[in-house]
Order: sequence, then C-alpha cells, then structure tokens
Amino acid sequence: MYQHVLVPVDGSQTSDLALREAIKLIGATKAELRIVHVVEAVMPLLDVELLNVDELRQAVHDAGLKILARAETAAREAGVSAKTTLIEARAGARIAKVIADEAGAWPADLIVIGTHGRRGVDHLFLGSVAEGVIRIAPAPVLLIRSR
Repeated sequence: MYQHVLVPVDGSQTSDLALREAIKLIGATKAELRIVHVVEAVMPLLDVELLNVDELRQAVHDAGLKILARAETAAREAGVSAKTTLIEARAGARIAKVIADEAGAWPADLIVIGTHGRRGVDHLFLGSVAEGVIRIAPAPVLLIRSR
C-alpha cells in the first residue's frame, strides 16, 4: 500500500478529479497526502510602466494559496489529513520537472495527477504537464482523465 501520495493541483476540474481519486485511494489508511501547486515565475514580456510586476506576482501567489486551501478543505471534508505546499518555480523551469523533483524529495511513492487527454494539434501546442511527469517521475504515476 502507498504511504506517501503526492497530488499536484492547478485549480482545474481535472486536478479536482485527481484529488478525489487520491482521497479515495488513501481511504482509511495511514498514508500521507501532500497537495502541491506550482506557481510559475512571472516574467514581464515588455517593460511597461502600467504593469506592476510585483502586484502580478503577489496575485499569482495568492491564487495558488486559494487553490491549495480549497484542495485541503476537500481532503479534510473527506476525512483525510493533507499537507499543502506552494512551490515557486524559477523562471523557465518546466513544471513537470518541479513536480517530479518534489515527489523525489518528499519522497512520494505515488503521484496522482489529472490529464486533459489532449491529442493532435491541441497536444502539440499545449503539451502536457502530466505527460512530462510520467517521463521523469521517481515514482509510479496514476493519471486521471477529465470527463
């Protein structure tokens, strides 16, 4: 049985489904649940005086905390204790690598992550964090598809 389950969340319906599946999987066991959200570094594309980069960074940070709080509440309401971690990625970091590194450092023995299941042109342009995690994860990955 798994002892350390990591669930990356991004506030989407798909990540909510992944969290629910992880909660079901943990059930009444004594497994630890860690919910993470990765905040990407905000880099202004243009030096525009009307754009306050510090305010934008703070807004992104605060939004990440809200996503984690909502996920923690969902776990608690299901009777599962969870720890949350907001990870601030450096500029240019691949989100999948940040998640895999966190899973290895904790150490997670399972990663549960949502995937939109995009194919074709959508996949080509949007890519997939979940696919990236699968390729470099230090632990098994359970993919939960969107409905």
